Amino acid sequence: MSALRNYLNKIKPNFEEGGKLHAFRSLFDGFETFLYVPNDTSKTGVHIHDSIDSKRIMSMVVIALMPAMLFGMYNVGYQNYLAAGTLASASFLDLFLFGFLAVLPKILVSYIVGLGIEFAWAQWKGEEIQEGFLVSGILIPLIVPVNCPLWILAIAVAFAVIIGKEIFGGTGMNIFNPALLCRAFLFFAYPTKMSGDQVWVANESILGFGNTLPDGFTAATPLGQIGQGADVTASLSDMIFGFIPGSIGETSVIAIALGAILLLWTGIASWKTMLSVFVGGGLMACCFESLGMTPITWYEHLVLGGFCFGAVFMATDPVTSCRTETGKWIYGFIIGAMAVIIRVMNPGYPEGMMLAILLMNMFAPTIDHFVVERNIAKRMKRGGTK
Repeated sequence: MSALRNYLNKIKPNFEEGGKLHAFRSLFDGFETFLYVPNDTSKTGVHIHDSIDSKRIMSMVVIALMPAMLFGMYNVGYQNYLAAGTLASASFLDLFLFGFLAVLPKILVSYIVGLGIEFAWAQWKGEEIQEGFLVSGILIPLIVPVNCPLWILAIAVAFAVIIGKEIFGGTGMNIFNPALLCRAFLFFAYPTKMSGDQVWVANESILGFGNTLPDGFTAATPLGQIGQGADVTASLSDMIFGFIPGSIGETSVIAIALGAILLLWTGIASWKTMLSVFVGGGLMACCFESLGMTPITWYEHLVLGGFCFGAVFMATDPVTSCRTETGKWIYGFIIGAMAVIIRVMNPGYPEGMMLAILLMNMFAPTIDHFVVERNIAKRMKRGGTK
């Protein structure tokens, strides 16, 4: 590593003011600070208390997403071979490689478009490259159906980066979670590519792997079956392990739980926010179940769709969620409750996690404001100040 450090120090003057490669200063800075912890003790608006800067935090979140991503690749292959009736004759490697080939282009498009805009924006403004898209770039492919066209995904990524983040000032200034904003754009701009029964199972073979399914093949998610008034065919074990149709990274509760353990162990995610989402969703699901308004049990609501994925990786986003300790409880509870309310009360939209989190992103600063004001009032009262 010392040789690489010496080489970077040698070429660095070329990228500084007056250097022949000054036009690429932001790109060099982003690459250097990704490899090495910066020597700066503080940056604008944020004080660094130790050697773990935001790039390291973002990298840890990406690592936490790896189990969901890898299982998602396997499940893409599993669903294709299952639909073709060739699952029994397929090996683990067949399933995984097909899923890998189906998902990889989406990851590449997400990062190429998103980071390309980040680099261009940083160079245009003469600022450092912001690291927020390290996480958003892997989140976006995991929350879309496997059949989402790449050109549509590219448009949505550009919308999320420019409209959802950069116009607000970049990473740390955005109001809404960029990955969820990307999904919302896709859902409302191209609804037939994000919902229905034809988007969840890959239907074309790739480089000799997988199967080409018949035209018009359909496969509904469990929540989609509920929305159509049909019975859920998946077993509880399939729901937990993730062997069901759905967005690429959202199906396996176990894989998501592994990521949650890492985030909680490292202190990156708030256990209060995470737990309160499940408490709010569980209580609301219990109410609907007792009223006979939902055909599935309360705990099935917590393991289906994007509920677990949203609770672990989206609701805990430190930029767009509440920052006060009391506010985290309120914020998470309302997200969980609202997600189940949308599912049950709106048959046309069986998945409610995305809208619930985006709605609470908007109200997170307000919740924090009232929590702080309440604490100030209590302290003034204890001190006898009127």
